[in-house]
Amino acid sequence: MVGQRFVDALRDRDARRRWRVTVLAEEPRRAYDRVNLSSYFEGAEAGDLDLVGDDCYDAGAYQLHLGEAAAAIDRTARTVTTSRGRMLSYDALVLATGSYPFVPPVAGADLPGCFVYRTLDDLDAIRAAAQRAAASTPGRRAGLVVGGGLLGLEAARALRLLGMSPHVVELAPRLMPLQVDEGGGALLRRMIEELNVTVWLGTSVREIVRDGTRLLATLADGTELDLDVVVFAAGVRPRDQLAREAGLDVAPRGGIVIDEACRTSDPGIYAIGECAYAGGRVYGLVAPGFAMAEVLADRLTGGAASFTGADISTKLKLLGVDVASFGDALATTPDALEVTVNDPVSRSYSKLVVSGDAKTLLGGVLVGDAARYGVLRPLVGRPLPGDPVTMIAPAGTGPGTGPGALPGDAHVCTCHGVTKDAICAAITDLGLTDVAAIKCETRAGTGCGSCVPALKMLLASSGVAVSRALCEHFSVGRAELFQIVRAEQITTFSELIERHGRGRGCDICKPAVASILASLGRGLHVLDGEQAALQDTNDHFLANIQRNGTYSVVPRIPGGEVTPDKLIVLGEVARDFGLYTKITGGQRIDLLGARVEQLPAIWRRLVDAGFESGQAYGKSVRTVKSCIGSTWCRYGVQDSVSLAVELELRYRGIRSPHKIKAGVSGCARECAEARSKDIGVIAAEDGWNLFVGGNGGFRPRHADLLLSGVGKPALIQTIDRFIMFYIRTADRLQRTATWLESLDGGLDYLRSVIVDDSLGIAAELDAAIERHVVTYQDEWAAVLADPAKLRRFVSFVNAPGTPDPSIEFEPERGQPRPVSLPLPRRLEVAR
Repeated sequence: MVGQRFVDALRDRDARRRWRVTVLAEEPRRAYDRVNLSSYFEGAEAGDLDLVGDDCYDAGAYQLHLGEAAAAIDRTARTVTTSRGRMLSYDALVLATGSYPFVPPVAGADLPGCFVYRTLDDLDAIRAAAQRAAASTPGRRAGLVVGGGLLGLEAARALRLLGMSPHVVELAPRLMPLQVDEGGGALLRRMIEELNVTVWLGTSVREIVRDGTRLLATLADGTELDLDVVVFAAGVRPRDQLAREAGLDVAPRGGIVIDEACRTSDPGIYAIGECAYAGGRVYGLVAPGFAMAEVLADRLTGGAASFTGADISTKLKLLGVDVASFGDALATTPDALEVTVNDPVSRSYSKLVVSGDAKTLLGGVLVGDAARYGVLRPLVGRPLPGDPVTMIAPAGTGPGTGPGALPGDAHVCTCHGVTKDAICAAITDLGLTDVAAIKCETRAGTGCGSCVPALKMLLASSGVAVSRALCEHFSVGRAELFQIVRAEQITTFSELIERHGRGRGCDICKPAVASILASLGRGLHVLDGEQAALQDTNDHFLANIQRNGTYSVVPRIPGGEVTPDKLIVLGEVARDFGLYTKITGGQRIDLLGARVEQLPAIWRRLVDAGFESGQAYGKSVRTVKSCIGSTWCRYGVQDSVSLAVELELRYRGIRSPHKIKAGVSGCARECAEARSKDIGVIAAEDGWNLFVGGNGGFRPRHADLLLSGVGKPALIQTIDRFIMFYIRTADRLQRTATWLESLDGGLDYLRSVIVDDSLGIAAELDAAIERHVVTYQDEWAAVLADPAKLRRFVSFVNAPGTPDPSIEFEPERGQPRPVSLPLPRRLEVAR
């Protein structure tokens, strides 16, 4: 990661390409995000973790050689010999060799089934072992993690994601001994043990032996653990062997000695990241490595930047528990004072370390609730802005508890060195109104993500008005309007605007209210009279208008499954009405080119053949895409088609703030591309994995894993609640991806609401879905049965039956297409 950061920083500074850069990478992959390594077990693929831009290595000035390590350095000749025997000359050599996992001297540590937790290859090996264990000993799977620090708890989380019951062994008397104190460690242990993780403190592993197909680990106190896998995550050591062999200065306990310019004892060789020993220590975190990379890139392009130390603060969610540590967290400074608030009711522990005169913040620890981390961390080494007890009290809102307490030069994002002033300037100068825009413009929040809550607070306090109003006629947003309509049993737009709005409405609020009324079951989305005027063109005519004024007709094909007879009907309808046919990405067939007066006749033919509306025109549940699943595919482990059909028929017609797409894959090969959907279901040997909040489009986003290994009843119930909670709380035209990102607490909060029922609304959400299922009616059939609604479908109100003469077609590849229109001329202005 640090090596790639250096390459990116040098490219940015060296616009004239005075440096020609060759990168040797021992692994067969490009640089990837090791900070989020555990997401590999949550459905992320190797490509999702890739950190390299598409245009980074162009085989010109910048070249990358994968699977080729540096084997030796000849400092006199200024050459590097690679593992493939090549010899490369250099003017400057940068060592970014990182670190290697430390494995304690335990007998049996090299047995099959024992792993380290460092690379994607390590994770592939752990996954394969877990799968073998699941096949041979179902219900007995257990894993041991040796090490209870940051890496160890990440490894324990990974074992849980693989369906194992983890044990964690830590030699120190508390978990995370380098980051949290005794009080914080006690709460952390209690919260983690409640997640069925067994914690063993103050002991070590004496030996590991084979016991048939399993492993038997004996602890120092004689306790024996029956296991499937053992993962060593007991820390790392600087990878400095190459430097040692070249005669460079190395610290007594490891690490390549560097100065403030990141220069080693050889002026032509530099070291950055976890392999470097800077200022009397080795940094085992990514942020200091990034800072070194920036300093070195500046130096090699003529700058004078210096590395004088780095922030080693951390904020993580370990097994679902928020943990943060910053500054002198363990109060090692002479005469330091500790201010502690331990709240067992709210399950939070907070500690600030202040100077002996109680005027300067030195550090702190937060466990259970780390929301204040973004404000407290930048204040380290600065005067306290308020009473330290108030700053960490559960309801603290006094001086020093908000973003106003941060000085302008404080680094809000330490991963990328972005200050409060830089963020505020971007907000005001560029008119930024959301966190996504701040990330794009400043890079803040795109590293570890711990500063995102602070970005939200700065945005809220910046003076940039971010209105929640739906439009000029309603001062509240869509979610608030939904609750008003629901609570007051409002059934018409006129009633709503009279009570809670002003004016006569517009093309923003009218369709939004129409959707709310429909999603609350106040009748079909096929509305009459005043209500019909609320809808946009697509909803009004139950079809998508196209560029030439014609409409598309998309019948529902649940799960992409269709009989030969129905396929023949679609072909005949397209032929008889002169329609263009196209298979969509959602496994349906689109019939395009229908004039408005033709729609009822087309629907009649389709409805008589057993089709119904696919709601492709509405903000609703669109499709549930599927692969062929275990019924036909030799790789399938579950019947994905049957589940997709069941889900699509269950949610058809339900109106939502934006379109909802779903997918069901029958195995991990993911042929239905479920993780790019709002709702994605992927089959596993032990049940179904549920992903939510994905989408393609302009800003693609992979969905997040919400549940794993669940049965079909629990799966469907959770999807029910997800859809209804989204409908209740999302803004107008807000996709599930941005909605999920906007929730305070994100995925964990969502899980607490719809799985754990933390708000006590699960029964309401369940009942709302059941009402929809029971009352569903096909919208096309409803129009065909109502002469009043049929009168809408004319091109000219004063001449019913007269086709629009401006609509013309021309043939292309055996099908009709709109007559090409001349493109507008482009005006070029020379200045």
